[in-house]
Amino acid sequence: MNNFAKYSGVAVILHWIVALMIIANVAISLNFDNFPDEMKRFAYDTHKSIGITVLGLLIMRVLWRITHKPPAYPEQYKPWEKRVSHAVHIILYFVMIALPVTGWMHDSAWKAAPEIPLNWFGLFELPRISLIMNQDAATKESLHHLFEEWHEWSAYALYALVFLHVAGALKHQFIDKHPELQRMWK
Repeated sequence: MNNFAKYSGVAVILHWIVALMIIANVAISLNFDNFPDEMKRFAYDTHKSIGITVLGLLIMRVLWRITHKPPAYPEQYKPWEKRVSHAVHIILYFVMIALPVTGWMHDSAWKAAPEIPLNWFGLFELPRISLIMNQDAATKESLHHLFEEWHEWSAYALYALVFLHVAGALKHQFIDKHPELQRMWK
C-alpha cells in the first residue's frame, strides 16, 4: 500500500489552487442575488478576476502536464477504469478552460463593457475580446445571452465532471483500498 506513484509538487499545487478557486467562484456565483446592491459590482468583479486567474493557472497546468508525464495509474485499476479516468480528465480540462473563456466572452458582449473596465482584483485592467465588444448593440445583446447560456452549461458540465472525478477518487480510496488521495498530496 505504500508503493504508489505521486503527482509532482507543481501538479499538486496547481490542482488544489485551481480547485479552491473554482469552489470560491461557484460560491460567489450562487450567491450573486444575496449580495446587497452596494456589493454586487464587487462580487461580479471578484468572480471575473478569479475566473481569469483560473484560466491562466489552467494553461500552466496543461503545459505542465504536457511536459511532465503524470504518474501511471496503479496496476490494480481495471482497463476500463483507466480509460474512464483519462477521458474524464481530458473533458474536465476542456470544460475548466471553456468556463472562464465563455465568461470572458459573455463579459465582452456586455452592453456596459465600454464604460466599466474589466479589472483584475482592482490592480490593473484586463482587455476584453474586441471582436465581440466591437459588434453593434443588437448583435452584442444576442451574443451576451448566447455566451451566458454557454457559460451556464459549462458550469453544469463542470459540476457533473467534478462529481465523477471525486467519486472515482473516493471509490478507489475507500472501497478498493488504494492510496488514491495520497497521490495528490505532498
